[in-house]
Amino acid sequence: MRLRSVPLGIVAGLLLVVIALTVSARSFAALQPSDIPAWLQAHVGDGDGQISQVVLERARALYREKVAQGAVRNPCYFAMDATRPGDLGNGVLGRRYYVVCEASQSFRAISSGHGGGRNLKGTVDFSNGRRCSKNFGNAMDSELTAGGAYMTHEAKTSFKGYYRTGAKQDVAFQRTFIQFDGEGEAANARQRVIGGHAAQVLRGMCMRKSPNSSYADHDGLVPFGKLVDYAGGRSNGCTSWSPADARQIIAMVKDNPTTLYIYPESRDIAAVAQASAKSHSLSGTDLYWNASCLKEIGTPKFWPRKTLEPIIVQYKKDHPAAPSQPVPICKEP
Repeated sequence: MRLRSVPLGIVAGLLLVVIALTVSARSFAALQPSDIPAWLQAHVGDGDGQISQVVLERARALYREKVAQGAVRNPCYFAMDATRPGDLGNGVLGRRYYVVCEASQSFRAISSGHGGGRNLKGTVDFSNGRRCSKNFGNAMDSELTAGGAYMTHEAKTSFKGYYRTGAKQDVAFQRTFIQFDGEGEAANARQRVIGGHAAQVLRGMCMRKSPNSSYADHDGLVPFGKLVDYAGGRSNGCTSWSPADARQIIAMVKDNPTTLYIYPESRDIAAVAQASAKSHSLSGTDLYWNASCLKEIGTPKFWPRKTLEPIIVQYKKDHPAAPSQPVPICKEP
C-alpha cells in the first residue's frame, strides 16, 4: 500500500483549526458560571463576615474530594482566611473562620486566632502582631500558621487546673483539643501538635491543698490559676476559637471528621510577595490578599521548615532554657 503525501499547507491549516477549537473550548470553560449555589454565593466577598472566592472554591474542592474518597461524612466543612485581620479594634474581632453546611444552606463566619510566631532576639524575627499575620510557616516550634488542606481528627480533653469564679466557687478547667492532620506542607501538623481549641488558658499557676479532688497529686495538691480568654489574641500555630464557638465546633466534629482549608499556602504567599516587591497592585490579577492587612504588613513571608528549623534548633542550643522551677504553693485568700 502506498502512502500519499499530504500538502504541507493542508497540515498547517488542520493544525490551526485544532488549536483554535482547543482555545475556544478553554475559553468557553473559563466563562462557565461557578457551581457554587446562589445562597452560598451571596456570602462571597471581601468584607468582614464574607468569604473570598478563592478561599471558598478551595475549601469546597477539598471537602468534595474527601467525601468522594469516603473519608468524610460530615455535612459541614470549615475554611479559614488567615490574610484577614483578627482584631478590628474597639473589642471587635474579625470573622475569618467559616462553617459551611451546604445541605442545610447554613453559613457562619466567626473569629479565630492566628499563629503568633516568635522573635529569636539577635537571630531572626518571624513574629506576628495581633491584627494581621505577616509570617507563615511549618517549622517545628515556630508557632506559625501553615496554610493548606487539613482534616479534623480525634478530640482530647485534658484537665488544666482549677480557677475561681465571680461567685467564689472553684471550677475545674478542662479544655478539649481537636487534632488536625494536614497534607503537603502541612503534613507535619500532628508532630507540631496543631489543632483547634477554645482560646482560654490558666495563668499565674500555683498549687493548692485539695485532697478530696480526683485531680489531686500524691501530696493532695491541685493546680490553680486565673482563667484568661485570649480570643482576640494569637495562638501557638493552632486554630483557636471563642469558648462559645469552640463548644459548637467541637460538638460538630467529635467522632465525625471533616475538612478544613486554611488560606494562604506558600505558593500564594510567594506570588503576593513578588507582586508587593514590585509595587504591583493585586487588583486585576488572580492574586488575593486582604487589602487592609497587606497594606499593614507590606510583604508576607513563608518560612519553610528546612530553612527555619535548623535556626530554631541552634537558637535553643545557644540559649538553653532555665531549669524548671516547682509551681509555688498558693497563698490562701
